[in-house]
Amino acid sequence: MTTTLATDSRAHTATPVLPTAEAHLTLRPLPADAARITGGFWHLRQERNGRDAVRDGYRQLEAAGNFRNLRIAAGTEQGEAVGPIFMDSDVYKWLEAVAWELGREPADDLRELQREVTALVAAAQADDGYVDSVQQVRFDGARYTDLKWSHEMYCAGHLMQAAVAQSRATGDTALLDVAIRNADHLVRTFGDGADQVRDVDGHPVVEMGLVELYRETGTRAYLDLAHWFVDARGHGIIERAGGEPTYFSDRVPSRQATTVEGHAVRAVYLAAGAVDVAIETGDAELLAASERQFADMMATKAFITGGLGARWDFEAFGDPYELPTDRGYAETCAAIGGVQWAWRLLLATGRPEYADAVERLLYNAFLPGVSLAGTEYFYVNPLQHRDHAHADENRSPAHGRRGWFDCACCPPNIMRTFASLDGYLATATDGGLQVHQYATADLGAVSVETGYPHDGTVRVTVTQDGPLALGLRVPAWSDTTTVTFDGSEQHPEPGTVHTIERDWHAGDTVELVFDTTPHRFVADARIDAARGQVAIERGPLVYAVEQPDQDGFTVDDLTIDADAPITEEQRDDLLDGVVTLRVPAHAPAGHEQASWPYRRLDAAPGPGGSAAARTATSADDVTGGDGAEPALHPVTAVAIPYYAWANRGAVPMRVWLPLA
Repeated sequence: MTTTLATDSRAHTATPVLPTAEAHLTLRPLPADAARITGGFWHLRQERNGRDAVRDGYRQLEAAGNFRNLRIAAGTEQGEAVGPIFMDSDVYKWLEAVAWELGREPADDLRELQREVTALVAAAQADDGYVDSVQQVRFDGARYTDLKWSHEMYCAGHLMQAAVAQSRATGDTALLDVAIRNADHLVRTFGDGADQVRDVDGHPVVEMGLVELYRETGTRAYLDLAHWFVDARGHGIIERAGGEPTYFSDRVPSRQATTVEGHAVRAVYLAAGAVDVAIETGDAELLAASERQFADMMATKAFITGGLGARWDFEAFGDPYELPTDRGYAETCAAIGGVQWAWRLLLATGRPEYADAVERLLYNAFLPGVSLAGTEYFYVNPLQHRDHAHADENRSPAHGRRGWFDCACCPPNIMRTFASLDGYLATATDGGLQVHQYATADLGAVSVETGYPHDGTVRVTVTQDGPLALGLRVPAWSDTTTVTFDGSEQHPEPGTVHTIERDWHAGDTVELVFDTTPHRFVADARIDAARGQVAIERGPLVYAVEQPDQDGFTVDDLTIDADAPITEEQRDDLLDGVVTLRVPAHAPAGHEQASWPYRRLDAAPGPGGSAAARTATSADDVTGGDGAEPALHPVTAVAIPYYAWANRGAVPMRVWLPLA
């Protein structure tokens, strides 16, 4: 293939998933250059990501040694490889972010960095197409000796995704040449053939990469190998190599599994790749299995934020309803993988619950992973941060968001997601356009203006004459939705797609008003960590109570009323502009440490007689240290969107609030 370099300044829409014309789909991504976020909530974050984070990512990768590893593998430097075995994957995710960002906002300096790093990857590649700098340097060229841990094909999958992004967004095929040579090497090496290795990578993502490379090049062997990798899991390959099968999503074959289990990121990446395979091959059984797994995950293994992964141990999904608040893991990468999976299911089925899931994941599980400035990150996203929490290991939220990590999978993953968000807004059918995510944007046939997610009003303006079936997602959280068009009102049901089909004239407008009334939510009783507590949502946003907004009490001590009115306040001066919620609540008059933190439920009387008759006249009364219930005083708790917490320090915070 001849390398071409994009020299024009035209923008190219991010299309991370671009199924072939023969794919089995209900909806299709918008065609090239048909979707662009132009203002508002997500545009601000894209601007900061492109202006600051992506450029800082180059500096971080240089400082961490990722580029040096590639230079050593290429023979232009001497030394030992540093960092985790999967260091190359962070380079590829960053390159993907650069590609989508160049499509969004062309810039000469980023283009030069892209060419520099692409050339470095090409120089490190072996003659037969293999490339993995740490493996090449640290293990003296040995390959695939411990695939359950080596991440060699995981790195290859991210290489393929970056190469496709670079080709689509910039027209530069230099990295695509590298990815094709690597994929050809994998096709020769793995599979059921007599001279092939029957093995799978311990960390999925190559499946998605191979399918997207097939879509870009038309080489059927890439799709076939991805199909083989998906179907090879659950048949003992990893277990026979000494791996624990649950952790690696290898206990049950993909098409027989009823839920997700094990390492959360690995599981959702595998599931997304399985949907890619099902879309391109028409494998209805595999698609049905994936839908079943997604439904069970959301019903039993997702936090109210949409966060995925309950356990710090092995970064894993736990058992059904095992969703701890203060020790919840909810890795940022898992949220990104969840978005990728849900988006593919939406394309395959057209069912609006998948667009609802994308929304919940984006606002409440992905977005908390990055600071408002865009350059500091959380690896894990718990739903509670206690007063006096100790900052121990590198990932601990008690450090606050950090500029980089020893295991830096999340920062460049966030960068590429921001840069490609335009591609997740809408879909098309023959004669139709469906708007799934609401942002101020140009979507080809229509433009959108909105203050979403803080404002529930969305204005859609048709930009061209002609027939169009305009589909508008009605979020499941909106109890009452008003759609106004041509002087008439309609009130579609929550959780549906409202379609208006007619001949339009440029300038025709449709206004949607969603019901953003705050609501309290309780958890299934089997979610022990949230029993007896409520969480608050307003519109698509989960809220949290954070210490800087409270007056005279600590959020750890807070209890709230079950039904007292919640009031709203627009705060343009706070956290880039948010709507805060004022919640009637209770807190102790003081906070002295009791000698024993438990008391009898039957309220055994203390020295002063009946506990019910006593008043708070001593420290014991306040703390319950002698068996008495603490005396509580009315306060007003102020809640902010959960995504915005920890932008004023790693302060006490909680999403689930105990009932008074």
